[in-house]
Amino acid sequence: MTTQRERTYLMSPPEHFAVEYAINPWMDTTAPVDTELAVKQWEGLRETFVRLGHTVHVLAPEIGLPDMVYAANGAFSVDGVVYGARFKYPQRIPEAAAHRRFYVDHGGWRFVTPSETNEGEGDFAYLPSFLGGTVLAGHGFRTEIAAHAEAQEALGRPVISLRLVDPRFYHLDVALAPLDDANVVYYPGAFSEATRAVLRQLFPDAVLADEEDALAFGLNLVSDGRNVVLNSEATALAAKLRAAGYVPVPVELTELKKGGGSVKCCVAELRP
Repeated sequence: MTTQRERTYLMSPPEHFAVEYAINPWMDTTAPVDTELAVKQWEGLRETFVRLGHTVHVLAPEIGLPDMVYAANGAFSVDGVVYGARFKYPQRIPEAAAHRRFYVDHGGWRFVTPSETNEGEGDFAYLPSFLGGTVLAGHGFRTEIAAHAEAQEALGRPVISLRLVDPRFYHLDVALAPLDDANVVYYPGAFSEATRAVLRQLFPDAVLADEEDALAFGLNLVSDGRNVVLNSEATALAAKLRAAGYVPVPVELTELKKGGGSVKCCVAELRP
């Protein structure tokens, strides 16, 4: 029986969203973005979380930071400790300061400024009930593996490193997602052979996505332990999740996909 747990999220509206540069294989600077539609789809996503009983804080967007809508990348928090982001590409570096200000202004958080390159929840996922609280961490394209050790020291939680090998899945959160506090869904082809062996050993009951749904950003999802909010195009994955006892909640994010992200990219979970 799957169990919902109330969550608290941080999101940033796409008022300034545009594809002005290309830093992942999905970004095409010649493809126009309908900003009005992007805002409408984002608002629908926010309302979905509120309707499901969750709390959503909003981080004000800033002019000149078109990727700020991808709020997952700005930091990673566990039990009141925030491990800040240090972006790989210069275009996104100022976003880290905006996220830091949010945690400082809201109080109650211990913020750890990183020395190593990492992109927050883009490459970190937390399973509170797995081995007493475990972090899964991706590397290979954005986050440096040295950041995994730094995060472990900052958060006091064991970190398991997972190597990404397909540039289309440049962040962990487009290749793997927690479904509840101890289990995950992932696309095996995004990972190295050794990492796939580790994942099979750790999560024998994981839900496995096929390539088609992974390429539709189906794994870039947010689950509260029961309700799984995911891209509406990932229909086969939705069926697998339903068969596993979860409740798929499809949403359309066609405009935000143009920047290389979907549901999870737009959402940072706050864990006070």
